[in-house]
Amino acid sequence: MATDYLERGAVAGVAGGLVYGLFVATVGNAFTAGLETFEHGHGHGGPVVSEVTTTVASVGGGVLWGVLFGVAAFGMAYFFLEPALPGTGATKRLALAGAGFLTVSGAPWLVLPPQPPGVEQALGTDVRLAWYAGTMVLGALVAVLAGLAARRTADRHAAVRLAATAAPLALLAVPVALAPANPVQGDVPASLVAAYRWTVVFGQLLLWATIAGVHAWLGDAETRATDDLEYPATAD
Repeated sequence: MATDYLERGAVAGVAGGLVYGLFVATVGNAFTAGLETFEHGHGHGGPVVSEVTTTVASVGGGVLWGVLFGVAAFGMAYFFLEPALPGTGATKRLALAGAGFLTVSGAPWLVLPPQPPGVEQALGTDVRLAWYAGTMVLGALVAVLAGLAARRTADRHAAVRLAATAAPLALLAVPVALAPANPVQGDVPASLVAAYRWTVVFGQLLLWATIAGVHAWLGDAETRATDDLEYPATAD
């Protein structure tokens, strides 16, 4: 049975990674190329082979990330955590996707937001990695606490359940308040930096949402196939 979970996670990861990779190859790479052009103050074209290589690398990298998240979160983690996840069916997958995004990206980006090309950060790489790892742990803890709160208030009013589920998010303010300053230098305007960050955030949300959706569809399809085998349709 564990193998089935891993297979579904891998397939969902491939689908999500493919969608994410195509998003990066089109929107993300075009945005980055525009920023680099802005940074150098002039346009510069590259050979077609270079563009094709970049696109293939983006799609391939997206698929690898998708498989990693699909197998780790929707394969192994879902196998062990399914009974404890709040909700039913697709809601369980969305809850797990939200927890994954919060752990891997959401919580760390509150302290170390994505930076576009041409921006130099004051904090060293080792310091940034340490803070990133620490905020990932905190993000996972917040996700667990939110899930527990959602389960404990499952029979309460929707407003109470929402407030209880969101309450652990307040813990994310701790690293934001304690993290050392990380001033950046670069010629990219603040508006373009903000647009770049939101593009990155949207891409990650798209990745997790697609994995969750495909995983839910695969689970429903397997359930229908099992029901058809156990209760075959009979002619009147």
